[in-house]
Amino acid sequence: MRLKDKVTLITGAGSGIGRSSALLFAKEGAIVAVNDLDAAKAEETVGLIREEGGQAFAVRADVTDPAEAEEMVGLVKENKGRIDVLFNNAGISGVGRLHEIEPDAWERVMNVNIRGVYLPSKYVLPIMMEQRGGSIIHMSSCIAEIGLAQRASYAATKGAVLALAKSMQVDYAPYNIRVNAILPGTILTPFVENYLKTSYDDPEAAIASLKRRQLSGELGRPEDVAKAALFLASDESAFMMGSPLYIDGGVVFGKNA
Repeated sequence: MRLKDKVTLITGAGSGIGRSSALLFAKEGAIVAVNDLDAAKAEETVGLIREEGGQAFAVRADVTDPAEAEEMVGLVKENKGRIDVLFNNAGISGVGRLHEIEPDAWERVMNVNIRGVYLPSKYVLPIMMEQRGGSIIHMSSCIAEIGLAQRASYAATKGAVLALAKSMQVDYAPYNIRVNAILPGTILTPFVENYLKTSYDDPEAAIASLKRRQLSGELGRPEDVAKAALFLASDESAFMMGSPLYIDGGVVFGKNA
């Protein structure tokens, strides 16, 4: 019970890494506020948690909308009295070389991946400051540290999120608030599976290519990232502050011969 009675808010928890994290957090004793833009998916995650005897409730909100983000945080605080952990997991992908990306597509990726981290954090921070403690986890990516073809907008946002975690840590360390970032490699989520199926003539060849990019020779699973998030959410990571945590199968620091 590594998160016993900790109130945790996870954005984008209706599927993939967010859902896996919500399930694991609840199994470890957390009270999980499950956020997603899709209310049905959020409720589905809550149902899975409750089936296993965990505590959870759904909070549908668009994390890029200031009013909805503020209301979401307010509802969690009103219901449970505190917020101990915020996992800013919600995000979208962006594909294309810079000169090929239309302004509206660029803005959409920026809006979800950066604004969607800024707003929940903005409204959670005063609560954590008052209670003199908390853990905030940002979902970055190993792409923040490496160059990768046709990922200009996505890379820009994930680099920004990593820099934001470091800057926030300096500001909020006096309040015993920790801010860290997770940097996954390619994780085989339903979103990634669908992207590969719709974007490549031979999805299996695309998966094989992605596997070769990672020293592990395999793609990551949502559960791999959820375990890292659990560590950052728990008191076990009390001495980690403003740090990137790589869950990338060896992409950043290794190279196959």
